Amino acid sequence: MELQHETQGNWHVALGGVTLPRGFKAAGVHCGIKKSRPDLALIVSEKLAQAAGVFTTNLVKAAPVLVTMEHLKTGCAGAIVVNSGNANACTGETGIKHARIMAAETAYALGISPGDVLVSSTGVIGKTLPIQKVSEGIRMAASKLSPEGSSDAARAILTTDSVIKEISVTGQICKGNVSIGGICKGSGMIHPNMATMLAFITTDVAITPVMLKKALVQSVNESFNMITVDGDTSTNDMVIVMANGLAGNAVIDEDGPDFQEFCEGLRMVTTSLAKMIVKDGEGATKFVEVRVQGAKTAEDARCIAKTVASSNLVKTAVFGADPNWGRIMAALGRAGVDLDPDLIDVYIGDVLVVRSGIANNVNNTCTCGKSKDPLVAARKVLAEQNIEITIDLNAGSSSAAAWTCDLTYDYVKINASYTT
Repeated sequence: MELQHETQGNWHVALGGVTLPRGFKAAGVHCGIKKSRPDLALIVSEKLAQAAGVFTTNLVKAAPVLVTMEHLKTGCAGAIVVNSGNANACTGETGIKHARIMAAETAYALGISPGDVLVSSTGVIGKTLPIQKVSEGIRMAASKLSPEGSSDAARAILTTDSVIKEISVTGQICKGNVSIGGICKGSGMIHPNMATMLAFITTDVAITPVMLKKALVQSVNESFNMITVDGDTSTNDMVIVMANGLAGNAVIDEDGPDFQEFCEGLRMVTTSLAKMIVKDGEGATKFVEVRVQGAKTAEDARCIAKTVASSNLVKTAVFGADPNWGRIMAALGRAGVDLDPDLIDVYIGDVLVVRSGIANNVNNTCTCGKSKDPLVAARKVLAEQNIEITIDLNAGSSSAAAWTCDLTYDYVKINASYTT
């Protein structure tokens, strides 16, 4: 998957995924939930790590979400076990029992406590988990753990995804080298609402559970919570981070330069993964960045960006390369933000299509000296694979960005036969 940035501030992209940070191993195997593809992943820290997570706000939560939320109350974890192909959601007490068995089997294979194992599942909702196959897969994965196992784990958590999604970065904190790695899955049922898919992040940074949770929440709000594919929030969404402290830096226990540096690296990882999800959206052919500037507050900017990015009418217009800017105006007007329509400018690419709230009928002048109709120019922009829509409210100094993809015929085809 193409990376957005090779370098960002003090942080640089490096190979390794979740196993680049010191002391982490991973594996991905086929246990039999799917017909042939890998369907069980294991991520393990050689020492107990500080851990934090954010979870779906959907009131219908899958069994592994409930069990993992319970286990994370200690602020520590030693392993993450994930199965794909079966969500273990809406499965009642049996589902809870199976999630606990996954934790227990993993703990037994690794010689740790079941409470130190975090459990995750993804796939079809409402089907009983084939727990015997999963248990055998856990034992198999434990025997295959490797410092080079990140890509195998990334592949094993996929469902309708077409590519694996992983990234890792290195940087410096307290003049020492540290690393952060991440893998995620997500292609459909993606919408900004706390967490929007499954993502697992590792780091060798030494940090307290409180500060780790603070950094994660901030990072998720600026990355995963700013993407949308189809407006649906899953029953199984979670983002987990484990920090084992093996980099040996002075423990980050308060806000300050070291904490902010860590947050920058974490944002680089989560933002890159978030954009990978959008680019791999089910049936997607185009990647869209919606930028809002000139807002009164950052929250206003985020709200408008997410509303426009979530609009099915905007997304279908992008698919058809239709410069129907009225759909953009209608979407931003229902975002629940106090604004003055007469101040708004809208750009598709660098083409101004709305000036002061009405159609911009002033032709743009090309470098060749010939005038070009704004809608004709905007249609050419929308025919490209990477598109930027900029909304200037001209009311303040705050800004935000959200990321989405087009809504295509293939999205309907994929989801019309998801269980068959």
